[in-house]
Amino acid sequence: MAQVELGKTLKTRHITMISIGGIIGTGLFVGTGKNIMSTGPATIVSYILACMIIVFIMRMLGEMASTRPENGSFAAYSTRYIGRWAGYTVGWLYWASWVFIVGLEAAVIGGMLHSWVPSIPVWVGSVGITLLLTAINLYSVKMFGEFEYWLAFIKVGAIVVFLVVGALMIFGVLPTFEHNGFAFIQEAGGFAPNGVLPIFTGIVFVIFSICGAEVAAIAAGESEDPKRNIVRAINNVIYRLALFFIGSVLIMICIIPWNNAELLAAPYANILEMAGLPMAAQLMQIVIFTSLISVMNSAIFTSSRMLLGMAENGDAPAIFMKLSKRSSAPTWAILGSTLIAYVCAILYFVSPDVIFYFLGNAVGALMIIVYIFIAVAHIRFRKQYEQTTTEPLAIKMWLFPYLTYVTIAMLAGVYFCQILIESLQAQFFMSTILVVLVVASFFVRERMRKASLANVTTQQNVDVE
Repeated sequence: MAQVELGKTLKTRHITMISIGGIIGTGLFVGTGKNIMSTGPATIVSYILACMIIVFIMRMLGEMASTRPENGSFAAYSTRYIGRWAGYTVGWLYWASWVFIVGLEAAVIGGMLHSWVPSIPVWVGSVGITLLLTAINLYSVKMFGEFEYWLAFIKVGAIVVFLVVGALMIFGVLPTFEHNGFAFIQEAGGFAPNGVLPIFTGIVFVIFSICGAEVAAIAAGESEDPKRNIVRAINNVIYRLALFFIGSVLIMICIIPWNNAELLAAPYANILEMAGLPMAAQLMQIVIFTSLISVMNSAIFTSSRMLLGMAENGDAPAIFMKLSKRSSAPTWAILGSTLIAYVCAILYFVSPDVIFYFLGNAVGALMIIVYIFIAVAHIRFRKQYEQTTTEPLAIKMWLFPYLTYVTIAMLAGVYFCQILIESLQAQFFMSTILVVLVVASFFVRERMRKASLANVTTQQNVDVE
């Protein structure tokens, strides 16, 4: 497996902010209200369980990445410790998920720009922002890091303000808002008004909202001190998830009744307005717009590195291993990922309610499949590591192997829970079909490759005779 040496131009402060900003996307700002409406106050349990799963997966990934850092790490570890078919499957599923996210964010950004400036067509805004972010990623890894640093800074600042204001509202400190206790929770149907099952199916949506925490582990490989930065990013993820996600949801369910669809349509802006802050809705629109750009920027970076890693492993064309001589950025991997993202964005305009809808629903479930592969690879990695070396690990998964098996069981349970909810059945079948097609394509490709090699060998023997 040919390993391409990428540049080491990202600084520790870049990795720190990327690791924070990676988990704050539009799923937090836009999707949280929908999760509360579908599950009730019990959605806090969905967020706690989903955050636990992500923390465990990050610990496993950090253990492997700090010991054996590789480009396209998820796919590389699956190949090394499970088999080539697994690395191929993980690589293409993860790459496809992030490429689709680029197209999704581009379409939404175009729509927001059009709503602000009607003279700008939606497709112009979508194409324009994609070209800008592609150029930033192509120019240099350091520019990507700097741009993402400031975008993440804005998102973090907005969340911190929301958390402080929300806490002051709950404790009755703000004179502009009077909190009347939590009786409204019982009056609206109790803690879990829709039953227990939505708590578990809601984890799928939450994982889709949180996915991105692993971007820091990928970006750390192109930093000044990869091992130290990976360990730092992994160790701090638990506090960030608890603060930004669980903290935000806790404030929302303490202030807004779960069945108030009007307020939960834009919970961040509405709570800030309830606190008496002027122009809260307008400011949150800017924050959401910034978040969209940030996620899209990270998606281009992540998808290109995964494509590079697959090319190194022979699972993608070798041209995607070529780096820019000036910036050491994987030029063709960036362009290839962006090109497919354009196709995904076009689907939004051609068939938003059918093709685009089904693909969008499949992304969260595909992330669960990828995480299951990471957990299985981690079990085999640790067993091999303990048999071959006595050097202590820089970061260790807790209670190995029991907690790793529990994580796999939780992920599998959540995945199959989708089939029990009518609104999630299409997502379940779509993601399952995609996984089967990808796995099947690997074996078809391998059969064709072996047949081709056999023909070449036969021809060579004929020539010798």
